[in-house]
Amino acid sequence: MLKCIAIDDEPLALELLVDNIGKVPFLQLVAACDDPIKALQLLQTEEIDLVFVDIQMPGLTGLQLIQSLTRKPMFILITAYDKYALEGFNLDVIDYLVKPVSLDRFIKACNKAQEWHQLKHTGPVQQATATDFFFIKADYSLVKVAYADVIWVEGLKDYVAIHLQSTAKPLIARVSMKSVEEQLPPPLFLRIHKSYLVSTRYITSVRKHAVFIGTRELPVGDAYRDALAALTGKAL
Repeated sequence: MLKCIAIDDEPLALELLVDNIGKVPFLQLVAACDDPIKALQLLQTEEIDLVFVDIQMPGLTGLQLIQSLTRKPMFILITAYDKYALEGFNLDVIDYLVKPVSLDRFIKACNKAQEWHQLKHTGPVQQATATDFFFIKADYSLVKVAYADVIWVEGLKDYVAIHLQSTAKPLIARVSMKSVEEQLPPPLFLRIHKSYLVSTRYITSVRKHAVFIGTRELPVGDAYRDALAALTGKAL
């Protein structure tokens, strides 16, 4: 059961939001707030899993509310405008709903929140040993990725690009390399550089300072050379 609150300064919109929450069996509504300041006070004292919040509100916008919290629950943004989608993405919201929101779209967003909550509490170690896939948050969804599909992972500052065998376009996710590495079990995957992690099944050849995946050359950092030597059984 996810403990949630609803925040919207418009009475009719808040009433509809509360009604939709009541139709989702795994949601427990703790409070419905028409004042974002009061909602902020509640979030600072109560253990809340999920927050449904409008963006444009007097006094404190939904985005400002998220930014003001040090301990953040999951957020689903609900707004009449789609121009804030990128800002919402940068704040790691679960989903972004544009009014009027249909019930099936609302339930889809709630399902994402439940999956993300379960993934967070299951933990990457248990997931890696029990399955042949993992979930990663990308494009406002939890995307299921098979270990066998991952060729290499590239760190891009605040993002990672996961290069897949099944598609030419990499999967872009706003997570750290460390968090991805924790979900990819050794010895199937090997960190070779601060910005590169590779699937050992796709390595075709190895040099002292490089790993080759077909014709693609990836650099090997000095700190990771011993791990690569252990994989090959040869000194580099």
